[in-house]
Amino acid sequence: MKFLDLCKVYIRSGSGGNGCISFRKEKFIEFGGPDGGDGGKGGSVWVEAVDGLNTLIDFRYQQHWFAQNGQGGMGRGRTGKDGEDIVLRVPVGTEILDEDEETVVADLTTLGERVLLAKGGNGGWGNLQFKTSTNQAPRRANPGQDGVERTLWLRLKLIADVGLVGLPNAGKSTFLAATSNARPKIADYPFTTLHPNLGVVGVDNTEFVVADIPGLIEGAHEGRGLGDIFLGHVERSAVLLHLIDGTSGTLIEDYQTICDELDAYGEGLSEKPRVTVLNKIDALDDEERAFLRDELHAAGASNVMLMSGASKEGVTEVLRALRPHVDARREADKPVDPEEEDGSWRP
Repeated sequence: MKFLDLCKVYIRSGSGGNGCISFRKEKFIEFGGPDGGDGGKGGSVWVEAVDGLNTLIDFRYQQHWFAQNGQGGMGRGRTGKDGEDIVLRVPVGTEILDEDEETVVADLTTLGERVLLAKGGNGGWGNLQFKTSTNQAPRRANPGQDGVERTLWLRLKLIADVGLVGLPNAGKSTFLAATSNARPKIADYPFTTLHPNLGVVGVDNTEFVVADIPGLIEGAHEGRGLGDIFLGHVERSAVLLHLIDGTSGTLIEDYQTICDELDAYGEGLSEKPRVTVLNKIDALDDEERAFLRDELHAAGASNVMLMSGASKEGVTEVLRALRPHVDARREADKPVDPEEEDGSWRP
């Protein structure tokens, strides 16, 4: 299944049915009077976060979503049938943006969350509604209210506890494959990862989700390489895992490149907790490991850890370093019990 995290949709709610102008014409009834019914209400357009989806590929092939119009009123005081609502089912973590791609209409971060995007039009009144003591035979009815048309953008931001960042070939996919059941593409050339991958990682009886995104290069915020379009998938993460290739000849430049790109992207990524890891240490001896760690410390990195995704050396220690940040985020996101909040207890 192809991964798609941004798409454009056109929606329209249903128009309300027109009111009816009708009079009773029955044998042996001398004073019939008006009996035109009201029009039915138009269907609305909703969006709902559902389980089992991790891409917006369904909206690639169906971009127009139109709700049903309400039925017109009929004689004998019969109201028209309401139009059926339609529901856009999207993955958890989907943002609904207005046509300008900046204004956030809704942010669906909870499973089952449901938001109204376009309300259906009300049905018009039939002439039965206009009957008064001074107007016994009204010959007017209201038209149905028009539906709402909108052009919206759907943008998916994956829900992950840990976000993997680094240059291409820093070992991000190898780390994800070594710690989870995910099987991302791994090769010895840059940009083997072309779309984000998710993996569930476990350590000390705790599980959390890790997101691997395509590597960043210098100038990614200007569109170079694959750009920074995938950084949105780590915006919601509790902590960033910054992997650095220990076999690179430009270690400090590599570290600074990622830091600069995170700063240029904004959205609070540069302020997120970060665990910096010197990867691929299986190709280094003890002296080189110590030297490179000191170099990173001098460049501003704090608490640099050593790891090899290929040989799994130091992997467990890295996962344990990530866990406190994940636990802190989950604790902060827990709903507050009203009884605990006001300090009172009620049976």
